Amino acid sequence: MEHFDVLIVGAGLSGIGAAYRLQTRCPDRTYAVLEGRDALGGTWDLFRYPGVRSDSDMFTLGFPFHPWKAAKAIADGPSILDYLHETASTYGIDKHIRFGQRVVRASWSSADALWTVETGDSSYTCSFLYVCSGYYDYDSGYVVDFEGQSSFEGRIVHPQHWPADLDYTGQRVVVVGSGATAVTLVPAMAGTAEHVTMLQRTPSYVASRPAHDAFSDRLRAVLPENLAHRLIRGKNVAVSTAVYSAFRKWPAHAAWLLNSTVAKELPSSIPVDPHFTPQYKPWDQRLCLVPDADLFKALRAGSASVVTDEIDRFTPHGLLLRSGRELEADLVVTATGLRMVALGNIQVVLDGRSVDPHDTFVYKGMMLSGVPNLAWCIGYTNNSWTLRSDLTSQYVCRLLNHLTATGTRICIPEVDPAEYDAPPRPVVDLSSGYIRRAAAILPRQGTYGPWRLRQNYPRDLLTLRYARLDDGAMRFTA
Repeated sequence: MEHFDVLIVGAGLSGIGAAYRLQTRCPDRTYAVLEGRDALGGTWDLFRYPGVRSDSDMFTLGFPFHPWKAAKAIADGPSILDYLHETASTYGIDKHIRFGQRVVRASWSSADALWTVETGDSSYTCSFLYVCSGYYDYDSGYVVDFEGQSSFEGRIVHPQHWPADLDYTGQRVVVVGSGATAVTLVPAMAGTAEHVTMLQRTPSYVASRPAHDAFSDRLRAVLPENLAHRLIRGKNVAVSTAVYSAFRKWPAHAAWLLNSTVAKELPSSIPVDPHFTPQYKPWDQRLCLVPDADLFKALRAGSASVVTDEIDRFTPHGLLLRSGRELEADLVVTATGLRMVALGNIQVVLDGRSVDPHDTFVYKGMMLSGVPNLAWCIGYTNNSWTLRSDLTSQYVCRLLNHLTATGTRICIPEVDPAEYDAPPRPVVDLSSGYIRRAAAILPRQGTYGPWRLRQNYPRDLLTLRYARLDDGAMRFTA
């Protein structure tokens, strides 16, 4: 049984960033990265559907210690995967990754101050466990069992498991969904398929942005690379934070702005209402971004269309809608969403007692109340994932160095239910369907103090980098 000071679970964007921070800020600590799949990259290796891309700019989604150098600010999946491979190789992180090691159980012993981490065929011990596998289920997406699916003579595909041999050339395609995956798939497939229809039960807010950032291109042309990257990153963080705050403060004005902008992009045959007028407030769900208005270009060209209706059932030749209309299809893509899991579906056991993550509060967006020496890395919903995940990794390094400096071995956040009577909320505080479906399994957050997960990078930057570690909620013991 191998022992490491720190075990990182997951070799995706968060895990690679965590490994870099650990080996540079805690160089005396030994570590390994346990990756359940046979390749690094996480989300960017798993998702292979047409057009897969970032919906955040790469100057903030990329690592601050390894600047994004490609021209596109909104990048495609293969380019991001190449960037992750390059980063892991450049800093020797790839040598620390153990592939095919899916963690299924982690057991804490207070007497030994150690975690025993079990994979399918191996066991490890560590002093600190850092789960960087995000909160999506990599095994399966959310699948709706529509009536009559077995009678459909075409093919049904979920984007999370896109077949490598799928040829949709000249086919009639229906993409079921209105979220980020659907608005990515429709324009990507429209140039090859005979026609692509986006079938949505309810619409989402959609906004266009340039794939290239002209301001960033000008800065990179005249300034040293690292300085340009810091300025671009700071500018993008400031803009995104300001826009999010304004949208939350003035939702009616935000809805009007988004709808009026979309109206200018649509052909006259497609009205904004009902196809692009959601019933929720902006940022109650994540905003769908489309680079260079590619979705609207496909709609104007007539190679794609949008239908707002509900599915009654599948038929042999397509989909029968509640309105009585039938959409003929050769291929149906069910972009019906993802499934969320807590802590990578790892069974957590404390001194022989199983822990239900839903019974815990999240401390500073990363640790669970009552669970020692364990952190969970999750990102922002209103900004680039990496902005938050990198702050978390730096805070974990602060904790580890504090343990060494004080001669203690255990750090455990404690919440007193008698004193903290704030109503609990889901750790991801959006109204999206995939989040509501997972509310009963995810850890919870409160409404104030270190138990609230704020979607505010500038504030988190100050709190996680400079605030006291012994804040009264975190307990350090030998």
